[in-house]
Amino acid sequence: MSARTPRASCRRPRQPEGGPDAGRDRAPGPGGTSPDKERRGGLDRVLSFIERAGNALPNPIVLFAGLFALLAVVSTVLALAGVSVTVPGTDDTKSIGGLLTGEGLRWLLENLIPNFVTFPPIGAVLVLMMVVGLAEKTGLLETAMRATLARVPRAALPYAVAIIASQAHMMSDVGAIVLPPLAALVFKSAGRHPVAGLIGGFACVTAGYAAGFTIGSLDALYVGITQQAASVLPAAEGLHIHVLINYFFTAASSVVLGLLGGFLISRVLEPRLGTYHAAEGEEATGEDLALTRVQRKGLAVTCAVVGVYLAAVLALWLPPGAPLRGEGGAFVPSPVLTGVVPVLFGAFLLAGLTYGFTVKQLTGTEDVVTAMTDSVKNMSGYIVMMFFAAQVIAVFTWSNLGVLLAVKAAALFNSIGVTGFWAIIAFVLLASCLNLVILSGSALWSLVGPVFIPAFMLMDMSPALSQAAFRIGDSATGAITPMNPYLLLVLAMVREYEPEARLGTLISRLAIFVVPFLVVWLAILGIFYGLDLPLGPGAHIGVK
Repeated sequence: MSARTPRASCRRPRQPEGGPDAGRDRAPGPGGTSPDKERRGGLDRVLSFIERAGNALPNPIVLFAGLFALLAVVSTVLALAGVSVTVPGTDDTKSIGGLLTGEGLRWLLENLIPNFVTFPPIGAVLVLMMVVGLAEKTGLLETAMRATLARVPRAALPYAVAIIASQAHMMSDVGAIVLPPLAALVFKSAGRHPVAGLIGGFACVTAGYAAGFTIGSLDALYVGITQQAASVLPAAEGLHIHVLINYFFTAASSVVLGLLGGFLISRVLEPRLGTYHAAEGEEATGEDLALTRVQRKGLAVTCAVVGVYLAAVLALWLPPGAPLRGEGGAFVPSPVLTGVVPVLFGAFLLAGLTYGFTVKQLTGTEDVVTAMTDSVKNMSGYIVMMFFAAQVIAVFTWSNLGVLLAVKAAALFNSIGVTGFWAIIAFVLLASCLNLVILSGSALWSLVGPVFIPAFMLMDMSPALSQAAFRIGDSATGAITPMNPYLLLVLAMVREYEPEARLGTLISRLAIFVVPFLVVWLAILGIFYGLDLPLGPGAHIGVK
């Protein structure tokens, strides 16, 4: 899973004393030897190589700072050499601007702060994380998951876990922490292997992270970078780029991937685990999933309040002549789509406040302010990274380097015969490989988006299609990379049931999901592409 957005603070599930690494230290291999000292197999050597390669990469903030310096030098050299680029299909010739020239330094001094404060992802992500964090800290998100899973029939459990996990990006990385141990408890209560629920839940959260029919801060983050990267070409002026440009695609994907994930858990993963035998004296877990009377009341009241709110929004949007219709009464585009972040802010705010005060997790305005403040406080690293990312993308745009690279990339694809959906497949595979070592989705999209979005636009493929393709590559391999900060946490959870489990064992089980998810998700995108179906409201496959 990509570390897509900053992590909201949350209650961590039970794990071995001393954290994930402590569990590892207490799990000797055969003959009492440490796993680190055992003879390594082929898988272990591959994983070690990936881990070393990932550790060799600098922090994303340092990476963007270094890229900014590189762009400054390259743009200046090309500017002094008089390099220019003509956008295919237009008579518009753009000269490369040098950042270290007098003109470039004046531009930087005047725009350093505006580059940051007007960077589209910043405001949307901060706004959503305030209220998603509020909903998480009051216990609403965990309660909703418990209520959903507790009454699911035994045979349908794998599918329910997988479908819910495919919506997890709405909760940021909280889903990777809360859902797997809950799935293990539910499986165990139903007489199924708890490790199948734990590993299956984590695999579906990560490998299908960017799918879902729910909307969250990840969507706002993606679309902000997409909007900025597309703006380098004149063709972007007629495009409506909003948070829902991939909604039809992600909603359909979450259902299909949920069914696929359930099948893999039930028919592939669980049979390989064998029969689960509870340890002597192991505590019963059935009661752990039951909601208290207060929680049930809080959930019911919250659903009613949010339902009324959403009904009011639809009433102001759907009827002919409604005030939230677009220009000329248009359904798409409309203020609801362009302003979906404020709409979601209101929904999450109402949900968090209603549930929090009903169950007494919130007792006054001070508690509300503290919860929202803590959620934003945890995003300090993201804000710093976005400062440098904003400068890099701004330099790409101002210097016309982004246009130059896009034109060259499009020409390269055409020269080797990689066009149309084959180009999309190549891009997905590239993003999947990069995701093994650059786990931050925002960092990776900020790096590849400014090149590939314009390049695909020159090949008559919309930014919505580029973003949909990136979602696949940015999710599928996240479950198996040692760079995933939650992998060792999941290993510690697995060792509560299998004390001798090792990292290679865990990754081999998670790998079951990677290729099927990648292939099926690409096939779904291929159906949208082949039938020219809109990827979201007003978001078509082609630019024209």
